[in-house]
Formats: sequence, structure tokens, C-alpha cells
Amino acid sequence: MPSGLIALLDDVAMIAKLASASMDDIGLATAKAGTKAAGVVIDDTAVTPRYVTNLSPERELPIIWKIAKGSFRNKLLLLLPAAVALSAFAPVLITPILMLGGAYLAFEATEKIMEKLLHDHEHQAELLQADTAQELEARQVSGAIRTDLILSAEIMAIALNELGDLTLWEKAAALALVGIVITIAVYGVVGLIVKLDDIGLHLSERRDAASKAFGAGLVHVVPKLLTALSGIGTAAMLWVGGGILLHGMEELHIAEAVPHFVHDTAHHVYEAVGGGGPGATLEWLTNALGAAVVGGAIGWVIAMIVRRFHKHPEELIVD
Repeated sequence: MPSGLIALLDDVAMIAKLASASMDDIGLATAKAGTKAAGVVIDDTAVTPRYVTNLSPERELPIIWKIAKGSFRNKLLLLLPAAVALSAFAPVLITPILMLGGAYLAFEATEKIMEKLLHDHEHQAELLQADTAQELEARQVSGAIRTDLILSAEIMAIALNELGDLTLWEKAAALALVGIVITIAVYGVVGLIVKLDDIGLHLSERRDAASKAFGAGLVHVVPKLLTALSGIGTAAMLWVGGGILLHGMEELHIAEAVPHFVHDTAHHVYEAVGGGGPGATLEWLTNALGAAVVGGAIGWVIAMIVRRFHKHPEELIVD
């Protein structure tokens, strides 16, 4: 009897160790996957604040909460089961799906750049059709959740691609953790960003000089911060989208000369500066720039095709 009890305790201890190791693996895989998805996360954070523009300040946080709930549903109820099923039954499709997402990111970034250069404002034109504040809010939330679905799909696909040899349940746990952490981080930061001007205004009305100066500085800086975030998000989309496309080309042996040229150029830059820290930084920058150029080229082709068949923004405006 005692030996049986000891054996049982040994088994329990072994299971606990395996569970602990599994949790460590899940944590490491989650961190790695989250790092890989960083570019998409930056864009997600940069994109979302525009969905609360032109709405009353008291509705900003409730709207962000609605979008966040939609993001949780996107990731945990739609994309997580799809990703697990894909990993179990059709892993060969992961790279092509990643490439489709990368092409979409490149297209979105290129479209933003073209809108700036050509002074198109399709998003604003569509919103002009809203008759009431409630309808405008509903359109904003719906549009944000649609955008989040695409960005979340890319985040989950990138994460899934980084989970390697984990078991199916470990992949599911890691993906769920990635989805939860990223959603909280993104919409927590977005909530803070959109309220920074209100915080600055409140501080600027205080009596002490330090608070007034800090508040006035916030009010002055926030619009520039939002503009900078938009630019960073666009650059991240080009870099991440192009990088995914280059990786997919290598994996699927499609136009391999393109990724090889980018990587070889980056390596030559590394050697030209003598390696080390500066060399590694310049190598990374060269790879990122090459990925952005590839993403921009593919995004431009897609944008031109879409614009050829899409109604011109001015036709959406109702007099």
C-alpha cells in the first residue's frame, strides 16, 4: 500500500512537472508570437483612434469598449477555433493564408499613402451618410470591428506560425493568451491615447503652474502624437506585410530571387560596417526597408486593381 501511494505521488509530481514545463513552453511561445506580431499590433493601435473622431468625448471610452468586446469575439470565438483546426487538419495552408494577410496589410498601407497623396477621403465620405449620432456611432464601431477582424486574423496566423511543435491544446492556450493580452494592451493604450487631450485640458485648469504647463503641453502634443502613430502604423504595415510576403516566397519557392536579394543586401551592409551592434542594426533596417519596398510594390498593384473596379469616393457623398 505505501509503495502504491508513493508511486501515485511520484506520478502526480511528474504530471505537475510536465504541466509546469508546458506552461513555460506556452509562455515562451506566446512571447515569441507576440513579438512577431508587433508590427500588426502597432498598426491596430494606430488605426483604432480614428474611429472615435467626430464623436462626443463622453462616448469615446464606451465606443472603445464596444470595439474591444468585438475584438475579443473575433479572436476567441472565430479565429482561435479556425486557427486550431487549420493547425490540426491543414497546416500546409498556413503560409498561403499568411501571404494573403501580408498582401492585405501591404494594400492597406499603400492605400493610406495614396489617399494622402491624392487627397481622397473615402472613410469620411461614407460617414457623411449617417443621419443620427447613434447611426454614426454604430457605423464607426462596425467598421472598427471589421478592421480588427482582419488585423486579428493576421496576428493569430503569425502567432500560430511561431508555435512550432507544441501540442494542439498548448497551441490553443498560447493563441488564447496572445489574443487576450494583445487585445487588452491595444485597447488599453487606445483608451489612454484618446483621453490624453481631456486629461491635459483638466490639468491645464488647475491652479499650480506645473500642472497647468503639463496639461497645456499634453493638449498641444496629442494631435501630433496621433499623426505620428498613424505614420508609424502605416510603416509597420508595409514592413510586416512585405516581410510576410518575402518569407512566404522563400517557403513556397516563388520568385525566390527577391527575398534572396533583400537578405543578401542586408548581409553585405552588415559586413560593410564591420559587423557588431551597429552592423546588426543596419542589417535589420535594410531588411525592414527591403520588406517595405516589396510590400509597397505589391500593395500598389492591388490598390490599382481595387481602384479600377471600386466606386470613386466622391460618388458616395449625398447632397
